[in-house]
Amino acid sequence: MSAKALLRRELLAARRLLSAEAVAQAATVLARRALELPEVAGARTVAAYVSVGSEPGTRALLDALGTRGVRVLLPVLLADNDLDWAPYEGAGSLEEAGRGLLEPTGARLGPDAVLDADVVLLPGLAVDGRGMRLGRGGGSYDRVLARLAAAGAHPALIVLLYDDEVAGRVPEEPHDHPVHAVVTPAGPRRFGGG
Repeated sequence: MSAKALLRRELLAARRLLSAEAVAQAATVLARRALELPEVAGARTVAAYVSVGSEPGTRALLDALGTRGVRVLLPVLLADNDLDWAPYEGAGSLEEAGRGLLEPTGARLGPDAVLDADVVLLPGLAVDGRGMRLGRGGGSYDRVLARLAAAGAHPALIVLLYDDEVAGRVPEEPHDHPVHAVVTPAGPRRFGGG
């Protein structure tokens, strides 16, 4: 088993131990902390995602952004693991999709819609001190990051995590891109390499 796969297994096991109350409390704090970042506070369009299970919660943040008039784009997983995007129109506009995901029911905008984002919130399991992110391994966000790079788009790349998921070092591969910041309940941390 690869170093990435082993680390993913450990981190997912730790998340499964979190109580629903702990997940909900962290989500409230994460929303507040994320909105304190100037990049998020000043964004016109944010590409985000809907957290599920014990992932660091995004729903409070999605609603807070919507209340501020920010255009929020949410991913729709395509058959080839690439991502299409659709606007977030409130919690009532989400439906269950494959792999336990929740996706928006609105009009599909195409994979290039992410190029309009000022901020891209990336799901992850860990980030290290260099800003290297460990994702779940499906490759969907690797494609998003490659699409942004190919188009010369430079949104702020931010990961939401629990405090203990900021790691010493995350295994990386040549296609991995560093992020600009991580937001945890303890607060944001910026990286120079992203």
